[in-house]
Amino acid sequence: MTDAATAPIVASEDGPPTRRQLGAEIGVVLGMSFAASALYALIRYVGVLTRPGPVRTQVAQLNGSAAPGRPWLDLALQLADVLTGVMPVLLAVYLLTRHGGGRRVIGLDGRRPGPDVARGALLAAGIGGIGLGFYLLAWHSGANLTVAPSGLPDVWWRIPVLVLSAWQNGVAEEVVVTGYLLVRLRELAVEPRWALAASAVLRGSYHLYQGLGGFFGNVAMGLVFGRLFQRNGRVLPLVIAHSLIDTVAFVGYVLLVGKVSWIPAPR
Repeated sequence: MTDAATAPIVASEDGPPTRRQLGAEIGVVLGMSFAASALYALIRYVGVLTRPGPVRTQVAQLNGSAAPGRPWLDLALQLADVLTGVMPVLLAVYLLTRHGGGRRVIGLDGRRPGPDVARGALLAAGIGGIGLGFYLLAWHSGANLTVAPSGLPDVWWRIPVLVLSAWQNGVAEEVVVTGYLLVRLRELAVEPRWALAASAVLRGSYHLYQGLGGFFGNVAMGLVFGRLFQRNGRVLPLVIAHSLIDTVAFVGYVLLVGKVSWIPAPR
């Protein structure tokens, strides 16, 4: 006679998830990540609109100090934030591995490193330039807050942390909001155009704290990135492109703000 502690473990084969299970899974993954961010962004935007003064005089800080005046504690908190920021990615990949094909089904693998890097770099150059122009146009029109990509102290770890933050953003957003979400919506038989719209609007919504410019600019980016994924089935070039865009934005801001007149700076 065996007890529960010594009984052999028998693996069970689960059948494919039902539509209700897939819907619940999507809700949990997004509810723990970008849908929650969208809710906070909406509340923050309401705060912006109800605060006296023009929208563009208010500041949206992306990477702020977590412990001002305590650089080592600040560094530990920054690294913890990066680490926890990739947890939704691990969850999404794990769930795709249980059902859906794993990393390969979203093209998050090393099968085509050369083309992936080249496409990512070209996409970053194109989208990054257009995105900067759109932000400046939105800011001058008064529809966007002043975006400050860095509020970190001038210490040795500032640039490395900004780079880590940029790549965490790129990995998390593209894997979850583009790859995972579009694959799961396809499995739910959602029409591709509506799935694309849902992914793009979600991307825009959690950038709403930056203003209407941040919302519409990221909706446009989501439409482009989502359509590319629907055509090619590879999220890795999108991860590379997004990460490079954010790296240039974060590090470039630190190097150039206050030195060139066309970069909006907090007053």
